[in-house]
Amino acid sequence: MAENAKSPRGAADEVSHKVFTVANVISLIRLLMVPLYLALLLQGLNLAATLVFATAAATDFLDGQIARRTHTVTRLGQLLDPAIDRILMITGVLGVFLVGRIPLWVIVVVVVRDAYLLIGGGWLISRFRIRVPVVYPGKFATTFLFIGFSGLLLNWPLVPGLGWCDLSWLPGFNGAPVSWGIWFIYAGLVLSLGVTVYYTVAAVRQLRDALARERLAGHGAA
Repeated sequence: MAENAKSPRGAADEVSHKVFTVANVISLIRLLMVPLYLALLLQGLNLAATLVFATAAATDFLDGQIARRTHTVTRLGQLLDPAIDRILMITGVLGVFLVGRIPLWVIVVVVVRDAYLLIGGGWLISRFRIRVPVVYPGKFATTFLFIGFSGLLLNWPLVPGLGWCDLSWLPGFNGAPVSWGIWFIYAGLVLSLGVTVYYTVAAVRQLRDALARERLAGHGAA
């Protein structure tokens, strides 16, 4: 979703149209780390790719916190912050898929879920000015996924699988050794899908209110 334009004390901060703020510069640096991460990974430089990805992921909270605490929340920042999170998430799962460390269904879930949030959120903002605030469980889900991807990128140490099945597309549950990061991936997926349901319900409620206001305004004009 987007930056919550609230100060730590709960008062609403003015949202400006500035471009060059400290928070926005940090967001842009995080964006530039994405192609660097992919280049390093595809060259087989696992440790370097992990460090770049982990740095970009670990600074996820930094731009939003700086914007709120310095009262420099911007329209650009409200778009960049969630968009870069989604881009980093998609490229993270794509990278580990390309090097064969994660099954296809995981990348499908992540990409479809993030596309749903991006497209749906963009439509709600542009059409009805509806913005569903980010909730902390969503941040936790993103953190779990980022940690999981970092573990899969590093690919060490490997832990034994549970041996509950022989399905190759369920790493960790079969008997093959797997990176510890897969368990963070599973936790992040479950939590992120739950948060997506919450966002959907909250958006539908706001959409109903917006449509009701439009109908009332139409009757008033008539």
